[in-house]
Amino acid sequence: MDTQVTYKKNGQVNVMLQESRVPTTKPQGKASNSYLTNPFQTIDDEFDEFIGLDQLKGTIKEIYASIIVNQKRQEAGLKPSKQVLHMMFKGNPGTGKTTVARKLAKLFHEMDVLSKGHFIEAERADLVGEYIGHTAQKTRDLIKKAIGGVLFVDEAYSLARGGEKDFGKEAIDTMVKHMEDSHNDFILVLAGYPTEMDQFLRLNPGLQSRFPIILEFKDYTIEELLTIARKMVSEREYVLAKDAEWKLKDHLIRKQQIKGHSFSNGRYIRNIIEQSIRKHAMRVMKQNRYSHHELVTLTSKDITFETII
Repeated sequence: MDTQVTYKKNGQVNVMLQESRVPTTKPQGKASNSYLTNPFQTIDDEFDEFIGLDQLKGTIKEIYASIIVNQKRQEAGLKPSKQVLHMMFKGNPGTGKTTVARKLAKLFHEMDVLSKGHFIEAERADLVGEYIGHTAQKTRDLIKKAIGGVLFVDEAYSLARGGEKDFGKEAIDTMVKHMEDSHNDFILVLAGYPTEMDQFLRLNPGLQSRFPIILEFKDYTIEELLTIARKMVSEREYVLAKDAEWKLKDHLIRKQQIKGHSFSNGRYIRNIIEQSIRKHAMRVMKQNRYSHHELVTLTSKDITFETII
């Protein structure tokens, strides 16, 4: 079983157990031919659902290739190269950072890089204690739970905001020690906004060398956001009418021109679609028309943005 653990601000711990997928070492039939013509088919399959992010996908393929070749070198009796897979993710909200980290935990487990492949998501409150010595213990306990999987620390830059006397520095120091001690069966991913993460690295120059893999999650283009919208709508068995697409596109163009961290990319699109489906339901019921076309078509009347954040 795969285990996913999420720590909430109120201290609540959510644990999700999922069936482990056992990878087949020798794909059969068409899958075998596909693998021979495309050795990165596994990556393409796992990340096919992600719109855009081409540069990021390329980096993930490099990581995948280095692991596979390293394993082949060991089988051939050659000296394996040291693999340090601790990562830093830089990107605005809604660009897929958490989802990619979950995918990587699963993928590395299937490749025997991680013994369990579980995913633990944490933030400052889960690491920083209230008195001297408390932080180190909280951080050690969390890392202990993450051994064999991925520990994902969101908004990691918040650990450095309090200065030298803040307990956040103690959390960083504790994580750095365990990154070295447990690097063979533990991956730490620090994530956050691009600008803040750059400042974080400047405040802690020693961290740069400890995170050899830095993945940048670029904001989606307008066309990519529209593709995401169409995909979300299609998955729910709806379609966007042309006037609905035009209205959404015009809104996104204006939104991107004034965006800051509040513009949450894919998450923002999801909220629009979910609200639009509710508005559609109200409109259809009031009209009392339930043809197939009416039941599946979202029009410009259904696309609203007033309460979307």
